[in-house]
Amino acid sequence: MSDANLDINRESLKAVLANIRKVYYGDVQAVRKVLISLLSGGHILIEDVPGVGKTVLARALAMSIKCQCNRIQLTPDLLPSDITGVSIFNTVKSEFEFKPGPVFTNIVLADEINRTTPRTQSALLEAMSEGQVTVDGETHILPRPFMLLATQNPFEFEGTYFLPENQLDRFIMRIHLGYPDEDAELKILSNEPGDTALKTLKPVINAKQIIELQQQVRKIEMDERITQYLMEIVQASRNHPDLLVGASPRAALALQRVAKASAVLAKRDYCLPDDVKNFVIPVCSHRIISKKFAHEPTRQNCDHIMQQILDSVPIP
Repeated sequence: MSDANLDINRESLKAVLANIRKVYYGDVQAVRKVLISLLSGGHILIEDVPGVGKTVLARALAMSIKCQCNRIQLTPDLLPSDITGVSIFNTVKSEFEFKPGPVFTNIVLADEINRTTPRTQSALLEAMSEGQVTVDGETHILPRPFMLLATQNPFEFEGTYFLPENQLDRFIMRIHLGYPDEDAELKILSNEPGDTALKTLKPVINAKQIIELQQQVRKIEMDERITQYLMEIVQASRNHPDLLVGASPRAALALQRVAKASAVLAKRDYCLPDDVKNFVIPVCSHRIISKKFAHEPTRQNCDHIMQQILDSVPIP
């Protein structure tokens, strides 16, 4: 990819943010985190109450990058094949044919992921980590780019199944959207953008350009001092007296990738300390376990521990 094309793609990212903001009036930093997760090639867990715009955000992202989006409402009776697909016998051809499930798209909104059984949750693991699914011994590659946006309610746990550690670790970030401010909510009440503007939203970038930008993320330079800063944060989490489990090497790699994606979004070819610092909590807090609240499912109590660690590690 030429430098000119790269500059055009990076400039288009700004247009993507503006495009999404036409229909999603919530926290702009949450939109940035979703886009950075996409550039990182990762998946995102959104913990929030119903009705704050998660579906609008996912659909606006897909439409802005000219990709397909499927929403899966996860329920206790949902089977793995309802997500991945199933092989059906074709009597005319006398052979089995694979019918792909809703996971075969670019942007998947897995709504209330903790309401489905662990068996069905695990069906998403291969898709998240490998970009493929295996059905009846046959492997099927998912479209690119591929991103899973999973949601769960942080306040209602009756009839839910907590996400296991290995699945939580597959989410590159955990974020909260929060309620819109008063001005934003007045705009929502006046315009109802999810029912009006969303229907006419136009793409400003395409899937090929997103893939090129994902490849560029890996080429961003990170100074040794910033890499050392990142490592000191990760090591501090492993030695913190209040933590049972600290950040894993996968967490360190995720934080590095997110920092590089943040640089791409800022149209830089290098990382700054803030590219690491600003994302430590959303990248790491759901991957650590507090000794006092080891069985607390949302891990919100771990946010303040990661903030303590951030405050204790000198910035280069």
